[in-house]
Amino acid sequence: MTNSNPLKQLESLGQSIWVDYIRRQFLENGDLEKLIQDDGISGVTSNPAIFEKAIAHSNDYDAVIEQMAGQTPEAIYNALSIQDIQRAADQFQQLYISTKSLDGYVSLEVAPSFARNKEGTLAEARRLWREVERPNVMIKVPGTSECVEAIRDLIRDGININVTLLFSLENYEAVAKAYIEGLEARLEQGQNLQNVASVASFFLSRIDTLIDPMLEEKAKDSNPEIAKAAKAAIGEVAIASAKKAYQIYKQLFETERFEKLVSHGAQPQRLLWASTSSKNPNYSDVKYVETLIGPHTVNTVPMETLDAYRDHGKPTVTVEAELDKADAVIASLPQLGLNLADLTKQLENEGIDKFTQPFTKLMEAITEKGKAKGVAVAASKK
Repeated sequence: MTNSNPLKQLESLGQSIWVDYIRRQFLENGDLEKLIQDDGISGVTSNPAIFEKAIAHSNDYDAVIEQMAGQTPEAIYNALSIQDIQRAADQFQQLYISTKSLDGYVSLEVAPSFARNKEGTLAEARRLWREVERPNVMIKVPGTSECVEAIRDLIRDGININVTLLFSLENYEAVAKAYIEGLEARLEQGQNLQNVASVASFFLSRIDTLIDPMLEEKAKDSNPEIAKAAKAAIGEVAIASAKKAYQIYKQLFETERFEKLVSHGAQPQRLLWASTSSKNPNYSDVKYVETLIGPHTVNTVPMETLDAYRDHGKPTVTVEAELDKADAVIASLPQLGLNLADLTKQLENEGIDKFTQPFTKLMEAITEKGKAKGVAVAASKK
């Protein structure tokens, strides 16, 4: 009998669903285990904003903060986050084994202050990998131009990488090639390619949030062709970009070059759809899930989107539907006076800032929680 849960049905269509959420209580009270069993959730992603909400706005971590009196907020956060990541990874261990290292991953982010720093990213990613010490962990590294070489080197080292903050097709292609180059370098060193995994996280709703207002203005243009093209592109740029990214994925990973790596145990770097909650109330609350379902993809969803898709999702392969429309939307942007490369660069910069701010707030919250417990927290590192 077919499982009636739309989330469980996605697995048969080649898509994995990961949840973009972590909190200690969630790990300890059986909620994560329930999602794994009932909904087929096969991974967890985290970021500084998620940890800021979890640590600053709950009492889950107060006892550990108290125990670590005298240490810096960075050291306390490091301990708390690694503990959570380890616990989540352990709950996914059986799935990781049964899927032969395809799924069951938990992602932990390199501090956002390293987003433009290759050497800092390398050192921090290696440290986190070493300290978490779980084979089914992915270290999140931003897909900035400064970090592309770091991604290649980390894959060469056998460290699983979740490449984050991808908004542009150019950046996506660069990091996908870096993954392949990293595997090739690893093979040249005589190292095993099995169990080396990566995803490329392509961010969606933020693209439309930035560009839709510009298109809505263009839709008022006195030139009917401009107005028509603008109307056709409203709410479509993110999905169109993602569908074009999937075509790049196929071009890179369905080649003789990559098949050679597959023969040595390599797996493709899957595309992961991120930022998949609908920010516009006029859009379907499952817009960024339903339009991008397909083989070798992952969608990481916040809890509210997970609940919405479980309730009224319609599982069917869509990632290669209406490719002509996707091409037309992207091709129309220059004539509308919109430079997608510049806009996605802006989104990358804003994305780094959106993780830097909660990280700073988190350090302040840990200090304040320490004071409330009557314990001293050392001065934050500058």
